[in-house]
Amino acid sequence: MTHLTGDEKSRYVQNLFTRIASRYDLMNRLMTGGQDIRWRKVVIRRAGLHPHASLLDLGTGTGDLARTAMAQQPTAHVTAADFTFEMMRVGRKSADPFGWANADALWLPFPAESFHAVVSGYLMRNVIDSLAALREQFRVLKPGGRIVILDTTRPKRNLFSPFIWLHMHVVIPALGTLLSGQRDAYTYLPDSTEDFLTAEELASRMAVVGFRRIGFNRLMFGTIAIHWGEK
Repeated sequence: MTHLTGDEKSRYVQNLFTRIASRYDLMNRLMTGGQDIRWRKVVIRRAGLHPHASLLDLGTGTGDLARTAMAQQPTAHVTAADFTFEMMRVGRKSADPFGWANADALWLPFPAESFHAVVSGYLMRNVIDSLAALREQFRVLKPGGRIVILDTTRPKRNLFSPFIWLHMHVVIPALGTLLSGQRDAYTYLPDSTEDFLTAEELASRMAVVGFRRIGFNRLMFGTIAIHWGEK
């Protein structure tokens, strides 16, 4: 389904995450060997939140990054936003000390210069226009604000490439089918990684939009990257 574009892809992705919402967090733990918990902590540290800072967790899913932010900076003002209602419904807890919002990453319902930081986890590979999504994040950031992106990235060829391919195209679909019954969702996710931008290409697009002090780190044998930059 990675050949889909425009509104067709948007509808497919929203439907996909609606179907796997109840198993999303469990599959993340299994696919990453639990490393995604550590990565989220790194993302929030990179955001550099000060007391009472405003943070947008865009593509929040079940709210994991928002909760990590509150754990690191309890006085922060956090907004957890997502395109898929079901992901937020599954994740939402009455005790959450932050607000939730339904939002399309291409048309954010927030005024310009609203947030000190914008973070996202596994959002960018699913949007239909990465430049438009980056421009919206740039728009809602305050001057000097930070963007931090955690996402998959196309891995470079190396000695581990056959094992990476096996994990992505055999292990992940098998686990996804077993736990959720949604095999197409867990073939889309590995395919979307291989079709997504390289880490260097995403960094270049961040620069085109206007971000500066851009950097990134590759993780998990080059299949994951954390990008950061400033407005």
